[in-house]
Amino acid sequence: MHKSYVLRTFIYSAYILAICLVTTSVVVIAEEEPAGETQSNGKGVTDQNQSSDMEKWKQYATPNENHKILDAFAGNWDYTVKWWSSPNSQPEMSQGTSRARWILGGRFLEQISKGTSMGQPFEGIGITGYDNAKKKYVSMWIDNMGTGIMASEGEYDASTKTFEEKGTFTQPKMGETPFKGVTKIISDDNFVYELYTKDKDWKEYKALEINYTRK
Repeated sequence: MHKSYVLRTFIYSAYILAICLVTTSVVVIAEEEPAGETQSNGKGVTDQNQSSDMEKWKQYATPNENHKILDAFAGNWDYTVKWWSSPNSQPEMSQGTSRARWILGGRFLEQISKGTSMGQPFEGIGITGYDNAKKKYVSMWIDNMGTGIMASEGEYDASTKTFEEKGTFTQPKMGETPFKGVTKIISDDNFVYELYTKDKDWKEYKALEINYTRK
């Protein structure tokens, strides 16, 4: 889930998500009933609809046990990176630091990473959360190595303490390209992120590995 870690040579695809709440009003008109009773009944139907809508919105907006699982990644970390430009290439090595903290009332985990990539300063920002409506973990990532936004959705396997996400990003040579991210919680003080994508022949390979150690 945690893309403090993007492929440094890729430009990511933009992704926009919007959800709107619609509240309907129902007016009951019965000419044979007294005006006061008609208005009362109409208001009652409207109130029921609004109450139902607001309850659904409340459930959608309230953090729950799925968000709590992400607490494993909160804190300050040192990381080491290996990334491969192609399946048979030698990995490039780099390192850096990452800070993750809860924002917006515990709804999203914000990651800020700083390090080096290809001998140049690297900075990245990630946002990860759990979408109560989709019932999936959602994540986005931006950094100074590109001008796009990388986005993904995934699930958590409690039996293996593993997150698996899927998404797409844009790279200049191949265009929109799918990827799979796997985050494995090793212990309270260590987790590993791996990214798998496609080579020029459209075959999957591991392109990225980041090992995080809590400070």
